[in-house]
Amino acid sequence: MTLSQLDPHARLDWWRGATIYQIYPRSFMDANGDGIGDLAGIIERLPHVASLGVDAIWLSPFFTSPMNDFGYDVADYRDVDPMFGHLEDFKHLVSQAHQLGLRVIIDQVLSHSSDQHVWFQQSRQDRHNAKADWYVWADPLPDGNPPNNWMAAFSGRAWSFDAKRRQYYLHNFLASQPDLNFHHPEVRQAQLDNLRFWLDLGVDGFRFDVVNYYFHDRALTDNPAMAREGVNPGNPQSYQRMQHNIEQPENLAYLERIRDLLDEYPGTTSVGEIAGNDPLPTMAAYTAGQRRLHMAYTFDLLNSDGDARALYDVLTRFAEQGEDTWPCWALSNHDVERSATSWGESRALLALTVLCSLRGSLCLYQGEELGLPEAELAFEDLQDPFGINLWPEIKGRDGCRTPMVWDDSLNGGFSRCATKSGVEATPWLPVSPRQLPLSVAQQENRDDSFLSRARRLLRYRGTSQVLREGDQTLIAPERLPDNVFASVRQHGAQRLLCLAHLGTGDTPSVIDPSQLAPDITTWTTLEIAGVTATHASHHPLSLMPGSAMWLALN
Repeated sequence: MTLSQLDPHARLDWWRGATIYQIYPRSFMDANGDGIGDLAGIIERLPHVASLGVDAIWLSPFFTSPMNDFGYDVADYRDVDPMFGHLEDFKHLVSQAHQLGLRVIIDQVLSHSSDQHVWFQQSRQDRHNAKADWYVWADPLPDGNPPNNWMAAFSGRAWSFDAKRRQYYLHNFLASQPDLNFHHPEVRQAQLDNLRFWLDLGVDGFRFDVVNYYFHDRALTDNPAMAREGVNPGNPQSYQRMQHNIEQPENLAYLERIRDLLDEYPGTTSVGEIAGNDPLPTMAAYTAGQRRLHMAYTFDLLNSDGDARALYDVLTRFAEQGEDTWPCWALSNHDVERSATSWGESRALLALTVLCSLRGSLCLYQGEELGLPEAELAFEDLQDPFGINLWPEIKGRDGCRTPMVWDDSLNGGFSRCATKSGVEATPWLPVSPRQLPLSVAQQENRDDSFLSRARRLLRYRGTSQVLREGDQTLIAPERLPDNVFASVRQHGAQRLLCLAHLGTGDTPSVIDPSQLAPDITTWTTLEIAGVTATHASHHPLSLMPGSAMWLALN
């Protein structure tokens, strides 16, 4: 049963304004000492997650997989890979999370499978079997080349030739991740059935990987070239605009079928990952009208470096898409550089404060509550095919996936069980030495630690109606000092002015709140995340670079 089913008083729209804590299972906690995180390890550390005041956990893939893309190449949609445990372990995890008041959201990788999945193994046998059209197959051009110019995310053409079928198959990612043909009704139904399997086990929702990749253009039209300013010279896929291989109109109807299924399980939710050339309008369309996804996110803020103008532009552009949409914002996850590095380590708490001030739901990535910076890895330590293929121009995603640091012991407390030889296992990625001083144990009992401040910040947001549910009015940069970001959040008569100085240096900016919101007489600075409270005032404020304030407006 879902947590909403277990608690008859639970709000079915709990997800609006919620904070979701992302767990990357390989790197969270290794309970059996093999160097790879597992479900038992997650269960052991759930109390830490609950202590943050978050609403739910999101588990990255733990399904049966050859792990060419570390679980995003699924070989069995209905089972747990043995390296993580067993299905009974997952059931126990759901039960333990629910006892702690945490909902459980799991990844679903529907657009493509592993080439080891029985569906693909059958599909590639010939052109006439029952699953022959379950994947995207196409004949070579007369000269033997692939059917079009589509490029894959991990370098090279998005087509690989299968000698047995004498056809190419589509893979928007690795060659071992063939794309399913969502134009086939049996494929669409099969994936809905897989979702129902996990819903029946009590999960509270899904995070849908590359949710705008389900359908392709049947005519296999060539993608146009990308404008020069949009090209990353180190990534060949960026040379073209992804117009025909993703974001087809048929996607909308399928999202509505997914929503119909979720509505059969009250209190469940969905969050979609949207990647592409212009994702914000897609994000809005996919969450509009309460008939598709509950919420979605793009890489616009995930790729942010903390520039005030750029932040304002992203949020303004999304707000222009319509009021019946709901975002899920994040600054860090398993695909991008950690925010403590992209924003600057001295601004890690500032980044989290800004995130907590935004209208929408939030995703918090494991270690973000500790202020962990990106790990620096040597090429020989890399595991991520994206980084291996495009090194050194693109370092890949391993730097944000290194093991969680729980204490300053060997392997950071991530893997503490001994092997048969009496030697502790080597983690699948090396523990970052520069992260060890920021471990949970080092920060746990210090009131001034990053972790303690993050807890206060997250708990305040979690109990604040104005932050979880309130409207948001962004204040134009032209009305503010340079590099200051500001918004007014409002819920009923409650108003909160959120200020953040994203500049550098040691010269404060003077801000008069009465000039930023109408009908203000006084304001009170809230005591959160290390901000010193002051008495109610009507005088202008001084805001130092790298600092933030939340003001209750009277």
